[in-house]
Amino acid sequence: MTYRYKPEVLEQLWRHGAQPTPATPPQLVHDFVNDLYRYELRCLRDRLVRREIPKAGYYDRVVELRRKYPLVSLKPHELVE
Repeated sequence: MTYRYKPEVLEQLWRHGAQPTPATPPQLVHDFVNDLYRYELRCLRDRLVRREIPKAGYYDRVVELRRKYPLVSLKPHELVE
């Protein structure tokens, strides 16, 4: 089966170092982006626990990180045309 990813989705994926082929299932792409987002979120939390970043600005950093990953809010079938 082949998939045709939306151009705006491909642009976002390239920013994260992912280049799906037409044979790459949308669920695999979605899982990759979700795992990457969760990894970065955990790293941010770990920095807070180690007191490398102040607690006062933590929420803003979480929101900023979430904005880097708009594809997380999409369902796998919404990634393709």
